[in-house]
Amino acid sequence: MAASIEPLVTPARLLQFAWGFAVPLMIDAAVRRRLFDALDRGPKTAAALAAETGIFERGACAALNALTSVELLSKDPEGRYSLTPESALFLVSAKPSFLGGVFRHASVDLIPRWLALNEIVRTGAPARDVDGAAGGAAHFHGFVEDIFPLSYPAARALADALVSEAGDAPLRALDVAAGAGVWGVALAQRSPRVRVTAVDWPQVLDAPRRVARRFGVDDRLETRAGDLFEVDFGGDYQIATLGHILHSFGPSRSRALLAKVRQALAPGGVIVIAEFLVDEARAAQTNALIFAVNMLVNTEEGDAYSFSEIAGWLKEAGFENVRTMAAPGPAPLILANRAG
Repeated sequence: MAASIEPLVTPARLLQFAWGFAVPLMIDAAVRRRLFDALDRGPKTAAALAAETGIFERGACAALNALTSVELLSKDPEGRYSLTPESALFLVSAKPSFLGGVFRHASVDLIPRWLALNEIVRTGAPARDVDGAAGGAAHFHGFVEDIFPLSYPAARALADALVSEAGDAPLRALDVAAGAGVWGVALAQRSPRVRVTAVDWPQVLDAPRRVARRFGVDDRLETRAGDLFEVDFGGDYQIATLGHILHSFGPSRSRALLAKVRQALAPGGVIVIAEFLVDEARAAQTNALIFAVNMLVNTEEGDAYSFSEIAGWLKEAGFENVRTMAAPGPAPLILANRAG
């Protein structure tokens, strides 16, 4: 009788995890030293890139080779490096799809706080509560424009759907926790009939004003400054967007915010929620589940939620027809209508 062969278990995957911090830091360094920008002008050797960008040639070689190994660069037999389609689209600073700021945010803001995770898990006390008035405004002001390209394709898809559904009627939209204003700006871009009210901390509202000017819709943007749970939203909106904000709060305050938004909507008005949705068993959606740990690190009560959890809160708050809409991004959008 032949002996059974046990599958070989190796530490290779664990060792990849051990070096998991390296790739975002390499990308950030390459972005800051304009390596991707230089390669956007054509293939170059490490020596040529070092001379053009003013960096140490040994450093250029090490970073370029490692970035080639993760397929963010390619290298020809003559040792010239080139961009790949992915890095050409997302890591060249002059392009509207540029995501280099995300890696600056990771290296400057997130990784230093995550180094305290061992103690945070023990005590439950975050490294910094970015939900509070003192730390929240400064935290979000520092990176909201960096993450604008992450949500812009989904915002454009949403605008195409909602504005076309409205026909020729004027539309008033409420952008709750506006950040850089991506949801409101995309709606206003879609039609001159759309007017937007953006709500956020006073220090953050410079960003949506700046972005709205850049996209030529600032004449249809109003801002309201203050704490989301205290500021007057106004009323009779046809659309309200909550783009990646519920994860900052626990279930109780999320329910309270949804109830407040319901009051601001006209009957039949639509609420739109964008979030990193976890699977129902909280066992498979790796990015969303890691983001839940990020909320542990950075907030008192924040978390990542499933569709059924958010749908339940919406129904409790007086919404109906809870549904999802496929859109470019990490998860579908959640839509619901204010019950009449």
